[in-house]
Amino acid sequence: MKVKVQKIDGKAAGDVELNDAVFGVEPRADILHRVVTWQLENRRATARPTRERSDVARTGKKWGRQKGSGGARHGDRGAPIFIGGGKAHGARKRDFEQSLNKKVRALGLKMALSSKAKDGLVVIDSLELKDAKTKALKGHFDKNGWSGKVLVIGGESVDDGFAKAARNLPGVDVLPAVGANVYDILNHDTLVLTKDAVEKLEARFNG
Repeated sequence: MKVKVQKIDGKAAGDVELNDAVFGVEPRADILHRVVTWQLENRRATARPTRERSDVARTGKKWGRQKGSGGARHGDRGAPIFIGGGKAHGARKRDFEQSLNKKVRALGLKMALSSKAKDGLVVIDSLELKDAKTKALKGHFDKNGWSGKVLVIGGESVDDGFAKAARNLPGVDVLPAVGANVYDILNHDTLVLTKDAVEKLEARFNG
């Protein structure tokens, strides 16, 4: 699959051949759903568990007389009504991590890239800016028609000037090629890849 390459300012910069094994896979909703669910579940953090009655180190022996104290008939210092006692119905540790086959995860990423290759993929030569200012970068985005949520993926690393200029643009996220993932790709309207990013992503699957 051949696509046009452009500079950040919109000028043409040749063509690039995209590997059909990475950018030409027919997307399947069930695979993409499995990968996104796995990704979001593994992001969830568990609540800090609290100690219940069986977890606190308090005596279980009856510590007062049954009668004659003028008070209630307590039999356990670990009861929730006492300071240092166990919490009633406290938060419990929950593990949300899921496992997913590597082949399915790789296939999901290929499908996400392929879905953007059909509509919403832009390839640029590099992220280097002459004027690394947010206002100048916004002008480039407006000129290219990149509106809504835009995900920009660089090569080995992202150009510092571009990253700082894009930091204050709403809806714009920047990642290195190693951070490319299904959820972020599908969650943005436009995917912008550098030529280095294309090489890195294709090498990721060929290796």
